[in-house]
Amino acid sequence: MMKLFHAWGSCSLASAIALEEAGADYELAVISTRDGDQRRPEYLAVNPNGRVPALVTDRGVLTESPAILAYIAQAFPQARLAPLDDPFAFAQAQAFNSYLASTVHVAHAHRHRGYRWADEESSFADMARKVPQSVGACFRLIEDELFRGPWVLGEAYSICDPYLFTLAGWLEGDGVDPGQFPKVLEHRQRMAERPAVRKVLAKKAA
Repeated sequence: MMKLFHAWGSCSLASAIALEEAGADYELAVISTRDGDQRRPEYLAVNPNGRVPALVTDRGVLTESPAILAYIAQAFPQARLAPLDDPFAFAQAQAFNSYLASTVHVAHAHRHRGYRWADEESSFADMARKVPQSVGACFRLIEDELFRGPWVLGEAYSICDPYLFTLAGWLEGDGVDPGQFPKVLEHRQRMAERPAVRKVLAKKAA
C-alpha cells in the first residue's frame, strides 16, 4: 500500500484526488503545516525538503506534484488519467502541470511565504500586495490560452484537472475574483461533483 503525506489547504490535494480516481490502495497521512509538522525530524526523514506531497511507494519516496501525478497516471494506466500512448500529448500534460507548479503556485506563495525569497518585512508586504495581480495574470493565461475544455486537455479528464482544481481553490484567498475566469470557475464546480473529489474532501470533515 502506498502512503501519501498530505496537508489540507495544500497542493497535495491534487495527488490525493488522482489516487482516488485511479482506484489506488493508499493511506492518507495528514500532517499540519500550520503546526510545523513538515519540519519535524520524522517527516524530514521522509522528505528532506519539508514540504508536501510525499508519496511513499514500494520503490521509495516520490515528491513534487507533477512527478507524483505522472507516476499515478503511469502506474494505473487503466484509469486513463493521461494520454500515455501519445508522447506529445503527454508532454503537453506535463507542461501544464509544470506551469502550475513553477509559476502559479510560486505566485500564490508570495502571499504568505515571502521569507523564501527575502529577509525584510517590507519585502514580504510588497510581495503580498502583488499576489492578486500576479496570480490573476496566471489564471488569465489559463483561461484564454491553456484550458481547452471541458477538461484541461480537452474531452478527456486527466491528471491536470485535480491539479488545476486545487490551485483554483486558492483564488479567493489570493484576492482574485474567480468570476473573471468562467471556464476555470465552471471547471472547479464540475470537479467538485466528481465522486473521487467528494470522497477525498469528506476525509477532511471526518
